[in-house]
Amino acid sequence: MDIQISGLRRTFGKVTALDGLDLTVPGGMYGLLGTNGAGKTTLMRVLAGVLPPTAGTVRVGGHDLATRTGRLAVQRRLGYLPQDLGLYPDLSAQEFLDYVGLLKGLDDTAARRRQIGELLDMVGLADAATRKLRGFSGGMRRRVGIAQALLGDPALVVVDEPTAGLDPEERIRFRTLLASIAAGRTVLLSTHIVEDVAQTCRDTAVMARGRVVFNGPVADIVQRAEGVTWELVGQGPPATGVVVSAVSRSDGTHYRLVSSSRPDPRAVPVQPSLEEGYVALMHAGTNG
Repeated sequence: MDIQISGLRRTFGKVTALDGLDLTVPGGMYGLLGTNGAGKTTLMRVLAGVLPPTAGTVRVGGHDLATRTGRLAVQRRLGYLPQDLGLYPDLSAQEFLDYVGLLKGLDDTAARRRQIGELLDMVGLADAATRKLRGFSGGMRRRVGIAQALLGDPALVVVDEPTAGLDPEERIRFRTLLASIAAGRTVLLSTHIVEDVAQTCRDTAVMARGRVVFNGPVADIVQRAEGVTWELVGQGPPATGVVVSAVSRSDGTHYRLVSSSRPDPRAVPVQPSLEEGYVALMHAGTNG
């Protein structure tokens, strides 16, 4: 299901969360990258039909989300994993998914439970199917979340900050899982973690202050830091620029930073990383 957004505004009283946002999302795995407060979660909730647009147009698979009919049509083909998914601690994973399946209208008991078994196996929780959710780790809970999002075989899957708070091993496992479900459907991954997008998405949009400030191949973000990425060895942080990393070594602290001009006479230009490209993009015009 393709997503076409034009001039999208969403306000909450005097607060503008989305400010004339334009974006086209094709099928497959697509990243939505931005800091907390950039408007990503509001956009996810609009796409999920939870919030109607204040202005502008949003079409998902040709359905207009400004209309109730359009929102219902999209919700029938949507899998949604919000940032905070409420789980019932006294239910097992199997019982919880069975309950969600009923809410989604999966009335054929045998077919629903067969699908639940397949999904639990896919997310690596088959052995924990009858365990109470209260005993699940954060990563296990997120995997239950993606399983409930996939019930009913949705054409569009929207996941909001799915790896936040997970340990490195669980984060890798979850990224692999997301990439594996993108075949034949649209998966929109919203995150503030650059590595999550780098490891799973070919294309991404970057949001800031309710607008899209970049839209294209992930690799092109690196180019935004060409000529403005520096390394400096010193005993304290430089006075100008945005420090991206600081590593303590025997000869002093090695700083990598983004600055539109040489931040110190001792600073040397270096080849940027994706993270430095992202920092340069987000601080364009303010990192001198």
